[in-house]
Amino acid sequence: MPLPQVVAVATPSPAATAGLLVGDEIRTVNGQVPRDVIEYRLLVDEASVELEIARGGLGFNVAIDKQAGEPLGIEVSSPVFDRVRTCDNHCEFCFIYQLPKGMRKSLYIKDDDYRLSFLYGNFTTLTRFTELDLERVVSERLSPLNVSIHATDPELRARMLRNRRGAVSLRWLRQLLDHGIEVHGQIVVCPGLNDGLALEETFAGVLERFSELASLCCVPLGVSRFSTESAMRPHTQGEARAVCQAVERWQERFLAATGRRLVHAADEYYLLAGMEFPPPQHYEGFVQHENGIGMARAFEASFFGRSLERHAGGATGSHGGFFRSVDGAPAYGYRAERLAGARAQASSGDGVTVLTGVYGARVLRPLLEAAGARDVEIEAVPNDFFGGNVGVAGLLTGTDLSRRLAGLPAGRRYLLPDVCLSEGRFLDGTTLADLPRPVEVVATDGAALRAALGLALPSGSRRRRPVALGLRAEPAPAGAR
Repeated sequence: MPLPQVVAVATPSPAATAGLLVGDEIRTVNGQVPRDVIEYRLLVDEASVELEIARGGLGFNVAIDKQAGEPLGIEVSSPVFDRVRTCDNHCEFCFIYQLPKGMRKSLYIKDDDYRLSFLYGNFTTLTRFTELDLERVVSERLSPLNVSIHATDPELRARMLRNRRGAVSLRWLRQLLDHGIEVHGQIVVCPGLNDGLALEETFAGVLERFSELASLCCVPLGVSRFSTESAMRPHTQGEARAVCQAVERWQERFLAATGRRLVHAADEYYLLAGMEFPPPQHYEGFVQHENGIGMARAFEASFFGRSLERHAGGATGSHGGFFRSVDGAPAYGYRAERLAGARAQASSGDGVTVLTGVYGARVLRPLLEAAGARDVEIEAVPNDFFGGNVGVAGLLTGTDLSRRLAGLPAGRRYLLPDVCLSEGRFLDGTTLADLPRPVEVVATDGAALRAALGLALPSGSRRRRPVALGLRAEPAPAGAR
């Protein structure tokens, strides 16, 4: 990989005072070549920092004196300076294998790098984790980390990862927990593979061996129309209900044994099962909010102006990405700024239509009804680009939105959640300018939507009971996440 390049310089800052410019390449920091932005941050935290800079083919040194711990004031081009540790598993349920050809190259990078887990909330299987990695995580306190568990049975886990190291790599999870590292776990539940009795055995294995986990989530298998794995299929409604019921049974067992519910099912499961979402307090802080756990309840609370402070420490949207805690780390991949490099178009008209995915529509409709916003239309946009059972708003593409908008009337305001975008682009590479009608991009939270709709908070909204969300068992799309 190329040397880290300066992409932004804050003003004022020690870096700006020293004359650093956008485009400068950093060769060394205090005589060392940092491997990643984590190591870089530790080096520039010193009171005296000497940088070896390359600019326009010339090399020179820059000495900077500042307060110890004071941010240097620059953002670099990449979180990893040596090489991203790619994944050597071959999971048949991996969504990257289900992407069509011709998309951005970065979308096909399959990482299994604990550094990206710390920085951005990516999940790692630990099959490429080593003693040196453990030493670094523990000594530098790189916490929290996210770990894909999938199954605690060694043979089943190795089969799911299609990697024999999958049978033994959870030993590193035990080591991480023993050293006090906060770890969040994930299980991608595949029908006929690790559901049913196998899922129950995984919960039992977690309780016996990994009960110190900060949280554990179950997310449904996503199957796009490009999948070539014949054994991989979406859940039926009955299977989704069985997962929710198993999670709720084990929540009681975890609660009795550890004082925490620990395990949670993704919102998609409740939508597919036609079951009501659990109350906010069951999500124990919404720590996997970005992974689709409790997102509907958090959105509802924000929409009605209710504080989740006693349930979530006042925060419900940033637990999955940790790049904000490391000065200089870029907002990377699909956690980049939503509208960077693009300009949201203003729209006007007499009526309002909210564009969202098929799952988002099922959450929004009862909220708008409860708020009395009966003149607001919800347009559920099917995801034909990916096909299968893909129904979340975050995977909507400009191609599908354009097709839908072309058939809708002009003279209306069209609202679009910003979760569809990354650096101003949809997943298929299109931009807002490619859409046939102007749209307003709205932050993906309840308060932002209410403000965009001009709805006043009803009296007593802070004390109202949760809306019965998730009960409408409308047919889900015939594919994946």
